[in-house]
Amino acid sequence: MKNQLCIPSVGLGFWKIPNASTAELSVQAAKLGYRHFDCASDYGNEPEVGQGIEKILQDGLCRREELWVTSKLWNTFHRKEHVRLACERSLKDLRLDYLDLYLIHFPIALAYVPFEHRYPAGWYFDPESAPPKMIPDPVSIGETWEAMERLVEAGLVRNIGVSNFGVSLIRDLLSYARIRPGVLQVESHPYLTQTKLLRYCQQEQIAFTAFSPLGAPSYVSLGMAKASESVLEQPDVQKIAQQVGRTPAQVVLRWGIQRGTSVIPKTQTVQRLGENLRLHDFELTEQQMATIGQFDRGQRFNDPGAFCEQAFGCYYPIYE
Repeated sequence: MKNQLCIPSVGLGFWKIPNASTAELSVQAAKLGYRHFDCASDYGNEPEVGQGIEKILQDGLCRREELWVTSKLWNTFHRKEHVRLACERSLKDLRLDYLDLYLIHFPIALAYVPFEHRYPAGWYFDPESAPPKMIPDPVSIGETWEAMERLVEAGLVRNIGVSNFGVSLIRDLLSYARIRPGVLQVESHPYLTQTKLLRYCQQEQIAFTAFSPLGAPSYVSLGMAKASESVLEQPDVQKIAQQVGRTPAQVVLRWGIQRGTSVIPKTQTVQRLGENLRLHDFELTEQQMATIGQFDRGQRFNDPGAFCEQAFGCYYPIYE
């Protein structure tokens, strides 16, 4: 990043991890060597991640300064008076004094939902209304970002950044930001390489984190992808896996970090936790990298322009 800090190249993403297994999974991950935990209030399991982190530190598996913990500002807290409240709630749930990184989760501002009404707030303003809908709130990114900067100045957050932003939004943000975004987190995998966006971030020294780095498998259970759309089933990926003696998933994750991104795969099994972390003792050749890069077809699985209308009654495109 611009401030010379480095984000660990492989992290554990907690999206869709069941609450009942989250704390123990956190501890097992730390025992295997994970030092990068990617969280968000919207995932609904930050209290359990906090339990895991507390045990990790109590058991001496690592020191707090060796952990990189990310959380994210949810859409309903974009107004300046709500940003700190949201951050402090995540800190309380995670049992931490500070976050290493706090991201604006989406460039989507929704009407405020107080904690006492519902937390996490989710996408609907009122799930009991007929029909329930998202309610957009006209809040500028500038207002939200200024409040994010104050979190850094207050010592609650070490770094701030954005998620699901494109080049134009980032360029505009850089024109007025007093504290530059240190990280961009976006969906990226061989079917969505985001090559221009990655190059722009590298030019601006903004670290690039790829969520859903394996693509379709994260979305099959949600009905947002088909199992047949998995890049892991590509014959060329399986061939490369045989050539390097690794699993197809390890090959795709290695492709991600070798091209200069950090990756945050999600898994619930200890075996795959270990596999996903073992990426630094082999390399792909230039030809193997190029072969995987040629799978790009601009296929986005996590698109508010599609799922918001289908699931939450509001057409809200952000990438067009």
